Amino acid sequence: MTLDKGSDPDAQVAEAQEPGESEEFEGPFDIDDFDDPKDAELARLDLGSVLIPMPDAGQLQVELTETGVPSAVWIVTPNGRFTIAAYAAPKTTGLWREVASELADSLRKDSAEVTIKDGPWGREVVGIASGVVRFIGVDGYRWMIRCVVNGPHETIDALNEEARTALADTVVRRDDTPLPVRTPLPVQLPEPMAEQLREAAATQQASGPAEAEQQPSDEPAARRSAEGSAMQQLRTTTGG
Repeated sequence: MTLDKGSDPDAQVAEAQEPGESEEFEGPFDIDDFDDPKDAELARLDLGSVLIPMPDAGQLQVELTETGVPSAVWIVTPNGRFTIAAYAAPKTTGLWREVASELADSLRKDSAEVTIKDGPWGREVVGIASGVVRFIGVDGYRWMIRCVVNGPHETIDALNEEARTALADTVVRRDDTPLPVRTPLPVQLPEPMAEQLREAAATQQASGPAEAEQQPSDEPAARRSAEGSAMQQLRTTTGG
């Protein structure tokens, strides 16, 4: 699924800077920044197109398409959840500014309270309803990262910090394959995790949905759905 184009909401939404958001981070990184690409895999979850450090007490929640292909991997913490994904982008920067405008428009059309914040990597889109969703973007060389932070009002500040810390140490693995701009770079689960999901799916088919929901806590939770809209992500603040 690609991201749709839209208009710039600058004239409608004022930019604001939150306290403590002027900190600058060195990352995220490109796989080519490493002399040995194997070094990028150390202490990071390898999802194919992105390699992400896991926060303390973090667990995984995998969203699958109708055909069983991973479409998103959420990192769930006691404070909420966030996901980091990469998209094909032009060599020149500026794609995130475009996408941020569209996300703000999408949230506003669904009657969410929307603001544009000035974060460590530039503009961030924040939507507020029953929960809070924050979209953080970073332009790279031929790729763009979008981080979605999704949680309740009470813990959103701590969740933002967890997401930014992970994003700052994330590595993008973008090969030389030509792709249309905004195409999601493929998500590939580590084989042990993929095997757990296959076993969970087989158990569900054999025993029915009631027993399948009693999935062991050390296995990644799986949700079968396509990537949701900005408002759908805001409505699912608990990650359930």
